Amino acid sequence: MALSRRLPDANPDTIKEQVASLIPALRAFARTFTVNPTDGDDLVQETLVRALRSLNSFQTGTSLKSWLFTIMRNTYCTQYRKRVRESPGATDCVSLQLVAAAGQEWSVAESEVKAALSRLSEDQQQILIMVAGFGFSYEEAASVMDCAIGTVKSRLNRAREALAQEMGGNPLR
Repeated sequence: MALSRRLPDANPDTIKEQVASLIPALRAFARTFTVNPTDGDDLVQETLVRALRSLNSFQTGTSLKSWLFTIMRNTYCTQYRKRVRESPGATDCVSLQLVAAAGQEWSVAESEVKAALSRLSEDQQQILIMVAGFGFSYEEAASVMDCAIGTVKSRLNRAREALAQEMGGNPLR
């Protein structure tokens, strides 16, 4: 069986349990790609289907979280290219607007941070979420983003400065 040959130290059921335990992190990461939570859940589902289908290609000793995030990023890029080609309808549909805004201060602050994040480039959003949000190491982020560690560091620095600027503050210099 190919699965047991590629994963000699790991029981496939254990790996599946570890994948299941990472679903909340996958859902949070999916929200960096999508506006609509339903689309984010669809992205997570597609990521899990692809991951479980190719579980035999997972290398024991590597980061399962990074592997799943890479699958999600690649899945999103594939879906994005397909959407751009097809462009089925308006993204600013009235049905996507909230009926009443939340009144709590934390909700307002969250909206401000989300708005500031949305004005950043996609690479800046992703690197901030991975490193600052999920605590990825530079090496893990470099693996997911398919770039050098130095690139991760410079992107993160520029993203932090851009976010501070978007939030109305001054960059940390």
